[in-house]
Amino acid sequence: MEVIAIQKSALDGMKNELKELLEITKSATEKYASIFNKEKWLDNQEVCLMMKITKRTLQTYKDKGILSNSRLNRKNYYKLSDVKTLLEAGQPYNTDTDGFNN
Repeated sequence: MEVIAIQKSALDGMKNELKELLEITKSATEKYASIFNKEKWLDNQEVCLMMKITKRTLQTYKDKGILSNSRLNRKNYYKLSDVKTLLEAGQPYNTDTDGFNN
């Protein structure tokens, strides 16, 4: 076991810096915590599996405004409630290339 001796004032300074860093981290994450705690978010793969659609169909849903998404660190996320709403509607959207809903 190695023992390192430092002055009490240096130790107190490090403690204070750590406390400040913890406070900064808490304040930075507090404003986003309510967003993620209230709603479950899904990524592309989870949405495709849940809806039984391809990634291309999911992209079409996004392009046509059928399913909204949010981006975080270049990754798309979807609200579970939005996906459930679309599923309950029976996916009435035909995404054929002609652009018309059938």
